[in-house]
Amino acid sequence: MPADKNVPNEKIGHYGAALYDALRTRKTIAPLIEQDASLTLDDAYAINLDFLSRRVADGEKVVGKKIGVTSKAVQDMLGVHQPDFGFLTDWMHVEGDIDIDAKALIAPRAEAEIAFILKSSLNGPGVTAADVLAATESIAPCFEIVDSRIDNWKIQIVDTVSDNASCGVYVIGTERLDPAGLDLPNLHVAVTKNGAPLSEGYGHAVQGDPAQAVAWLANTLGAYGVTLDAGDVILSGSLVPLAPAVKGDRFEMTLSNADGPLGTCVANFV
Repeated sequence: MPADKNVPNEKIGHYGAALYDALRTRKTIAPLIEQDASLTLDDAYAINLDFLSRRVADGEKVVGKKIGVTSKAVQDMLGVHQPDFGFLTDWMHVEGDIDIDAKALIAPRAEAEIAFILKSSLNGPGVTAADVLAATESIAPCFEIVDSRIDNWKIQIVDTVSDNASCGVYVIGTERLDPAGLDLPNLHVAVTKNGAPLSEGYGHAVQGDPAQAVAWLANTLGAYGVTLDAGDVILSGSLVPLAPAVKGDRFEMTLSNADGPLGTCVANFV
């Protein structure tokens, strides 16, 4: 993704390095847009890629992508009218309990989502929701644990995009569901926190249809020459409001349709 031609590459590298250092040292930094009000959205994506390149150089492997800022409330807060995206690495995938210290989480928040696991690639522009379904091996209930390397979650769109769309780690439930025949917009999710009901939502909370959100991602990335690849895990956006998490918290989500439960996912913080 190209940086603004007026922003020197060394500035992109400076902010990418600062975010990488914040991740590794578990310390936050001042909002980037406060440090430099001239930064654009394209600059933010360039910083995102610089940040990612440092993680890859450290041995992490890209295994998917995530969509963020899907709700109107969050878009209004950040002053944008479309989602954003980040990258998933193998280090970010958690199987079992989430060790907050080991994963250097600073101020984690849990989001219940639907994950798409692709069996073939998607290369925009021109990708439709039907194309997404045809390319999907399965869907699964998922928790994305968002986190911010920015002080006190004081983010604007440039900050969250630069910071890999504020992604921390993610957990995927064991069930793998064939999306064919499922009414994705009307899939229901119910979330509990420490055994008590917390929130609920539907698939249509994500761009009207989670598959449409993935199509948006494929088309947006396609404009930059980036594809969604076979085997990728795609997190399609939160169906419910995000919820703060601390050590000892246990979140559980149940994904259902009119016929009953389809699968569960647990995010247990230790």
